Amino acid sequence: MLKQRLLTALVLIPLVVWAVLALSTNALGLVLALFVVLGSWEWGRLIGLNSVVARTGYVLLIVTLLLLAHISARQLAGVEFMIFVLAGAWWLIGTVWVFRYHGGTGIKPQDTFIGMIVGILVLVPTWLALTRIHAFSADGPYMLLFVMVLIWVADSGAYFAGRRLGRHKLAPAVSPGKTVEGVIGGLVAAGVFSLIGAFAFDLPVLGAAGFVLLSLVVALFSVVGDLFESLFKRRVGVKDSGQLLPGHGGVLDRIDSLTAAAPVFALGLTLFEGMR
Repeated sequence: MLKQRLLTALVLIPLVVWAVLALSTNALGLVLALFVVLGSWEWGRLIGLNSVVARTGYVLLIVTLLLLAHISARQLAGVEFMIFVLAGAWWLIGTVWVFRYHGGTGIKPQDTFIGMIVGILVLVPTWLALTRIHAFSADGPYMLLFVMVLIWVADSGAYFAGRRLGRHKLAPAVSPGKTVEGVIGGLVAAGVFSLIGAFAFDLPVLGAAGFVLLSLVVALFSVVGDLFESLFKRRVGVKDSGQLLPGHGGVLDRIDSLTAAAPVFALGLTLFEGMR
């Protein structure tokens, strides 16, 4: 398993870096849309869409909504911002959902319907946010890489702090391994990395302070994104969302943190841009 994980990472990481830095926003958007579509297929499994027909229908719905979001964001002023606001509000609800979960399993028909709506709120803003960050400015591609590495740094910091210092469970019904101490360690790591990022982006003092604060909020929401997918996997009794990536599970298993982090970061960038 470890060998598979390492081999997959050795292939994926250079490809991701190359795609973010070398492709235009439109080309990258198509690549990202493919991953979101694959994620929507896996999401269908997590919400009880067990037939191929039902899951295919849900995938087509997501594709249609991605297209509508793209067109609306380009042609109607303020639509993109409102989608990010809606996504931010949703993730506040998602946070409450995670910490109110007490370990129930099984999916009823109404759960499937709610899950379909939730999938839209999770996947569509993620795609729009990633493309928005990439197109933000000349530094957009590097901003997008920053967000991705920020999540990895926070996750690594949480892992090592949790293993060494973890005593208090964060959300035991969802993810027994995560601890409060681990989250704090992740935030410390994210704070240090965001200071380096602020320096690299040559931000003024006030801008750097806002950038670090935004990065810490994003790191917190990345934890929620991870926990939220774990909640849905526990409800249906599966370990991974899929088997597409050897040693890493499915697409959702790789982007779960990003689904919450990217819209929040995009919302923060949009607000900062408006204050210029």
